[in-house]
Amino acid sequence: MSATASRPTDPGRATTPRAERFARPLLIAFLLAAAVDLAGVLAGLDTLHLVAKPLLMPLLAGYAAVRGGPRLLIAALLFGWGGDVFLLADNDLAFLLGMGSFAVGHVCYLTLFGRGRGQGHARTRASLAAGIAYAVVLVVFLVLIWPDLPAELRAPLTGYSLLLTAMAWRAGVLGRYAAAGGALFLLSDALIATGIAEWPRLPAPDFWVMLTYIAAQFLLALGVLTAARTAVDGGRGRGD
Repeated sequence: MSATASRPTDPGRATTPRAERFARPLLIAFLLAAAVDLAGVLAGLDTLHLVAKPLLMPLLAGYAAVRGGPRLLIAALLFGWGGDVFLLADNDLAFLLGMGSFAVGHVCYLTLFGRGRGQGHARTRASLAAGIAYAVVLVVFLVLIWPDLPAELRAPLTGYSLLLTAMAWRAGVLGRYAAAGGALFLLSDALIATGIAEWPRLPAPDFWVMLTYIAAQFLLALGVLTAARTAVDGGRGRGD
């Protein structure tokens, strides 16, 4: 996607060299928190998970902020943090509140992706093909899992799944990093849904849920930041 075809971020969110000094420490802190969280989940050490999980999205949001990320990206990550915190509690109300927080984050992502436009007919065809593929996967998955879902969760899970699938599809307008992030987010939540439906699961299922989720949010942020930098560099080039 060329810089002239898209304005995917807030073009005025420039950063100072002083602010960018914090980017590397924040990224390292995020990666360390991710490693601690995944190790805690894998080892069954709940205390590590309870401490590390709430740190993930604020650290990633801080990294995105000092890199000049758009406000919608920061908001999406912080609503993800809200979802993370709610889901630490093991009850239906907390689950619905967490799902609602994630849903608002997906709306932020969708709004952000809506500022990107495809590059010619090839991009349009690819986007249409991806949309059809995502729609087929969603319908098949919902048909298969529907009978095994608790009745009170069927409607909210269906609505959330539609929103998440739309986000995953539209993420592709910002390139391969964001596209991969959207797909991994969908996979992570599908793994959660199979647990709710009490389907057979992979060994250490919570580890795979967290691994795909952390990778998804990081790749989405990286995709947005990369697109933003490309847009800024392209704008400078046109002004030379």
